[in-house]
Amino acid sequence: MTGKTFVISAPSGTGKTTVCRMLLAQDGNLRFSVSHTTRKPRQGERDGDDYYFVDEAEFNRLVDTGAFLESARYAGNLYGTSFAAIRSTLEAGQDIMLEIEVQGAQLIRDSGHDAVFIFLLPPSMATLEQRLRDRGTDTEELIKRRLREGSTEVRMSKIFDYVVVNDKLDDAVAEVQSIIEAERNGKIENARARFGVAGVMAKWQVAEN
Repeated sequence: MTGKTFVISAPSGTGKTTVCRMLLAQDGNLRFSVSHTTRKPRQGERDGDDYYFVDEAEFNRLVDTGAFLESARYAGNLYGTSFAAIRSTLEAGQDIMLEIEVQGAQLIRDSGHDAVFIFLLPPSMATLEQRLRDRGTDTEELIKRRLREGSTEVRMSKIFDYVVVNDKLDDAVAEVQSIIEAERNGKIENARARFGVAGVMAKWQVAEN
C-alpha cells in the first residue's frame, strides 16, 4: 500500500520545525522529506538532515531539470521539494511529512498530488512577533518582513484541510498526531470537526481581535 503525504506549513516563527521533529521522534511510520534551500544553515542544522543547502545556481539547475514537485522563494531564499525525496518512501508504504512554506503547499495543492494539508497557527500575531525576536536569529528588517509574510500566509489558510494552534507545544504535537492517525484510519469526521479550517480560524480571529 502506498504511503500518505502530510504537508505541514506555518508562518515563520510558529514552531513548525519543533512540532515536526517531535512527530518524527514518536511516529515510527513517518518519514521526513528533506527539502533543498538556498538559505544559510542555522546553528545546529546539518546538510542532508535538515535541508540540502545549495547555492542559487544549483537550485536553478534542479528547477530546469524538473527535479522539484514544488519550489518557491520565501524571505529572500529559495526552497524546493524534490520528487526523489518522496517517491521511494511512499512506494515503500511509509508516510512522509513535508515541512514547507505556504507557497510550496499551494503549488502541491495545485499539482493534484494526493496529500493532507495541515496549517499551524501561532496563538496571535503578537505572540509570533515575540517568538521571532526571542530566537535571536533575524535582523529587525527580516522580522518585519516575516510578520508581513505571516499575515499573508494566515489569509491563505483556506487552502489547508486542517488548522492547529501551536500555543502549548505538547498539545499541538498531540493534535497533529491525532489528525495523522485519523487520516490513516479513514475516520476523519471528528478530526475535521475539531480542526477544520473555518471553525478554527473563526475562533482564532475572535481571540486575535
